[in-house]
Amino acid sequence: MMRAELVKLARRPRTWASLALLCGIPVLVAVFVAVTHLAPPPGQGPALLSAVLSSGSLFPAAALAIVLPIFLPVAVAVMAGDSVAGEASAGTLRYLLVRPAGRTRLLAAKLVAMMVYVLAAVVLIALTAYATGLLLFGSQPVGVSSSGLTSLAATSLSGSGLTLTQILLRTLGAVAFIATSMLGVGAIALFLSTVTDSSLGAALGALAALVVSEVLVTLNSAAAVSPYLPTRYWLAWADFFRQPILWRSIERGFAVQAVYAAVFLAAAWAHFATKDVTS
Repeated sequence: MMRAELVKLARRPRTWASLALLCGIPVLVAVFVAVTHLAPPPGQGPALLSAVLSSGSLFPAAALAIVLPIFLPVAVAVMAGDSVAGEASAGTLRYLLVRPAGRTRLLAAKLVAMMVYVLAAVVLIALTAYATGLLLFGSQPVGVSSSGLTSLAATSLSGSGLTLTQILLRTLGAVAFIATSMLGVGAIALFLSTVTDSSLGAALGALAALVVSEVLVTLNSAAAVSPYLPTRYWLAWADFFRQPILWRSIERGFAVQAVYAAVFLAAAWAHFATKDVTS
């Protein structure tokens, strides 16, 4: 069943359309920046976008910052929201459950497909942005290390230099962090997908929860609950590009997303296992 879900995911035109859109938006931004040579000042705009003119190897991080606030969560919410609700609205859910696979196995297959989509989206964005960054901005050294033996490929958010190896490793860390954050979004949408027969309703419900979280994060009066909100540590991945890495927010971000994923996936299983399926 998992193989069937993965094949279904790969054959859907909207899967590739959404991935192309997610990869294309940072490329479009890169073209404008390369043509005009006007990047946002440090501290303004997407993280690290101001530094890509001097080092294209930083563009994968900037690209992830571009798609993270809106485009990536929307794509994940739509995909996960359609997992079960889409089958119900199409009238195929009941026939899928007639098979001896069972509800738990079907839900697990939907979860695996969602995880593959999330990981594929984040990795493809990073790879496309890396190729775009090198093509449009190059990767000229910004200096040498204190030992004089290693070239520094870019400047970190802390002002010190980073080697190309450090940039690649830290980009992998950012990819893992953002993918984990999107799994939290997917878990919420998957749960709502088991509650309603409307794919759009499930996706909008997940996005509404994220919007509420974003609003509460900015309120001083909600400071007591802010550390536990799903979007509170979304931007903590930028700490990978400090020297040294600031682990506190990164670790909390992983922990918060793990809790949300566990809670909402358990809720999805509990509800779907007892749900009266009529379509």
